[in-house]
Amino acid sequence: MALAFDNTATSEDRDLVLIEGRTFMMGSDHHYPEEAPAHPVKVGSFFIERTPVTNRKFLAFVQATGHVTVAEKASDPKDYPGAKPHMLRAGSLVFTMPKTVDGPDISQWWRFKFGANWRRPLGGLSDLRGKLDHPVVHVAFADAQAYADWAGMELPTEAEWELAARGGMDEADYAWGDELSPGGVLMANTWAGSFPTHSTKAKGQERTSPVGSFPPNGYGLHDMIGNVWEWTSDYWSSRHSHPAQHSCCIPDNPRGGVAEASYDPRQPEILIPRRVLKGGSHLCAPNYCRRYRPAARHAEPEDTSTSHVGFRCVLRKR
Repeated sequence: MALAFDNTATSEDRDLVLIEGRTFMMGSDHHYPEEAPAHPVKVGSFFIERTPVTNRKFLAFVQATGHVTVAEKASDPKDYPGAKPHMLRAGSLVFTMPKTVDGPDISQWWRFKFGANWRRPLGGLSDLRGKLDHPVVHVAFADAQAYADWAGMELPTEAEWELAARGGMDEADYAWGDELSPGGVLMANTWAGSFPTHSTKAKGQERTSPVGSFPPNGYGLHDMIGNVWEWTSDYWSSRHSHPAQHSCCIPDNPRGGVAEASYDPRQPEILIPRRVLKGGSHLCAPNYCRRYRPAARHAEPEDTSTSHVGFRCVLRKR
């Protein structure tokens, strides 16, 4: 069921799909440890955007509000103790395919590019020509939240997002079944080739794709898997909470943990909360990051923006 959501702040309609509330099995015991344990949760009915927010829609938001994204502003030195002053300039993380790699150090393929932002997704003189219908990227959590507030909507919880992504296939590994590419058909924009050094995609198609380029899931939602990771409102936790032992105690519309518990223990001097990302991206590959599944999850600092993270919004039924 779709609902055209008329926002008085813009002439564009919001194409929303109704997800009927119910109890479902969230998480997985068969993949990465942070996805466990699989456990029942109850989620109320809500509407969710059919696709990730596009550059076209984000542009309308910026034109209406004058919003300046996190990536377009220099960082505050007191938030990053010990950071070199020349590194506190405006910019964002951009995936850059290396010719070779030595070990798992992600700095071999991620570059912080000064001047990279949602308008200039590759930094430099790049722009949005031909990409208005691609998902907006280089948006930090605050930018996604600002858009949601303006649109009269909210960011989804992790549980809401996962229920929507499953498309009614609660027991399947993928949003479309138990095979990554059934019958050899690509079901999502994920990495083709050997990550991060070799892509078999046609030149110019290695990054984001226009929303709706791949088949929808069972609820009619596009790009819930692949293309770009998506922000949720939940603070990160290293594992799901212990599952309920009785039906009376199943979590009802869970909202995640607390900010302090989400800090990265590897960087104790930087107290930046982390949120849960869902869905995987065009950089997920069988040989590297098999997170192109509804149960998969990833931690992202609130202040961080990259070339493979976007978002979509929900409208909860009152």
